Amino acid sequence: MITVIGSMNMDLVVDTVRIPENGETILGKDFYTFPGGKGANQAVAAARLGGNVHMIACVGNDVFGTELTRNLFDEGVNTANVSFSSEKSTGIANIILSENDNRIIVVPGANYELTPQTIEDLRDVIKTSDVVVMQLEILPDTVKAVLKICDELEIPVVMDPAPAQYFEREMISSIRYITPNQYECEQLFGVELDEALEMYPNKLIVTLGKDGVRYFDGEKHIHVEAIQTNAVDTTGAGDTFNGALAFAISHQYALHDAVKFANAASSLSVEKLGAQTGMPTKEAVEERLAR
Repeated sequence: MITVIGSMNMDLVVDTVRIPENGETILGKDFYTFPGGKGANQAVAAARLGGNVHMIACVGNDVFGTELTRNLFDEGVNTANVSFSSEKSTGIANIILSENDNRIIVVPGANYELTPQTIEDLRDVIKTSDVVVMQLEILPDTVKAVLKICDELEIPVVMDPAPAQYFEREMISSIRYITPNQYECEQLFGVELDEALEMYPNKLIVTLGKDGVRYFDGEKHIHVEAIQTNAVDTTGAGDTFNGALAFAISHQYALHDAVKFANAASSLSVEKLGAQTGMPTKEAVEERLAR
């Protein structure tokens, strides 16, 4: 079982020809709403691949919260432990798309109602997990509570350290795989990529967008090249990578095979608009790898 503990947001997406300058108003091309949040995205990615996925999260007692929970349920994710807050509204992400890139502002809302006590109350659910997937869009103390339990129970954790400013170095010892992008890696470790990778062999896996993925296996640097694709929206690429990596780990893939699998899944995810829309099935990933 894959347990995803983290955020659920409604993505409010504006598609525009260019990013406005300070104080400038421009006309956008289109506006969309999509189910999102890094946690929910990762849960959908793993479920689409055929994973047995449980979601632990908190949403607002509002229309967005109901819609997001229903969407996860429809994707085959177990939502029994998604709680509803009467104090906070559902989290949102304001996403600006321009020139095949994105800028994102997240308002956590009810995501910050997921507390350490909630995690402790769900210890028995976590105990049955093959792997736990996390991000940093929930309270730091809640993240630490999960890591403590997973440490005690010897459950591997896949951590997407985003937003990077909430990551703390002492978390690393409790994480099996940490998966920043290159920008986040620089923020976290403050050294050149090669040096950072050598500090954490077979643990630090850095995604490089169109340049693929890198990690250090203890003897040599491994570079899994990107699969060429026609990118439409990169918003959910990292979340797809993490969901697919967790799926592969839960199915006992060797690390190199798991990274290749996740890299291929990520390449498929960017071909459609919306974080979850392009997330692939296992069959689609295997077909792309075969090609």
